[in-house]
Amino acid sequence: MSFYRPYLVAVIIPTGIGASVGGYAGDALPVIRAMAEVVDGVITHPNVLNGAMLYWPLERVWYVEGYALDRFAAGDWGLQPVLQNRIGVVLDAGIEPDLQLRHLQVIQAAQATLGLNIPGHVLSDLPLGVGLRTADSGATWGTVANPDSLLRAVAQLKEQYQVTAVAVVARFPDQWDEAVMAYRQGQGVDPLAGAEAVISHLVVQTFQLPCAHAPALRPLPLDPTVAPQAAAEELGYTFLPSVLVGLSRAPGYGNQRIGGGVWTEQVAAVVVPGTACGGKAVIHWAGQGKLIIAVQENTSHMGVPPEALGISAVKVTSYLEAVGVLAAHKAGVDWRWCGRGGQA
Repeated sequence: MSFYRPYLVAVIIPTGIGASVGGYAGDALPVIRAMAEVVDGVITHPNVLNGAMLYWPLERVWYVEGYALDRFAAGDWGLQPVLQNRIGVVLDAGIEPDLQLRHLQVIQAAQATLGLNIPGHVLSDLPLGVGLRTADSGATWGTVANPDSLLRAVAQLKEQYQVTAVAVVARFPDQWDEAVMAYRQGQGVDPLAGAEAVISHLVVQTFQLPCAHAPALRPLPLDPTVAPQAAAEELGYTFLPSVLVGLSRAPGYGNQRIGGGVWTEQVAAVVVPGTACGGKAVIHWAGQGKLIIAVQENTSHMGVPPEALGISAVKVTSYLEAVGVLAAHKAGVDWRWCGRGGQA
């Protein structure tokens, strides 16, 4: 008889905090790809997996929106695997006609080239009116002037197309300021990420459907000095491809422990940036006694190390070291005996 249970890991890199790994355009994907080969499943959120025009299909990775991840960690919601989502797309009425057409072509390409199930899209009845803000810490956030218009559009998608996941494309302000230039050089905070989280949180909280956002922007001027970790956002007119791919098999959310699924108690370990331990999900899992691994090289503007909250965490220098700790933990080995001289 086998007593083996799947080894599941949650990886969290909060949005809009200037994380040195995972704060750009899908630059944490190499970490997730490596981790997925060592463990049985990785649960993470769109900020970690979205690479604008780029993506990577990963069977053992679960794409879970941030609000849903918090509810999952708290034990309120479980994650239900799906074979194929019916994805509906909300297009902001504030998007210019030619930029709307670019995004409609992405939908068509995702259907014809990738075989994704995207039964329909709707245009919001009012411009969503996204505004961008920056906190004193340097972290970004945002506002939506007409949130009810967004919710009406999602309700229409549900009624008209019976969608099981939602992609939102909102027109974001074109910015050419120093913050954007710093981000393109791999040195700043993503100016869009905080507002994107506001949009997806609102949809998931209201409809309990997987949701992710792709901003609609005019292409930035060509710059040969753009940093590699930001370069995925330089490739075209849209960030929508990775969102559609991620949503295509994103798990559903349920609050009834019927018919299987994955629940918070099945998570074995949580990997977070060393200075970003203040999120709800991390606090929930720390309270449940999960193994918390804090990666010191992943600095951020959040400035909340585990000890500030009384969280007991294993501090590692790099994600490569975190992968090693996970491999040892999965094998039932005390990782402290895996180093030079092996001292527990």
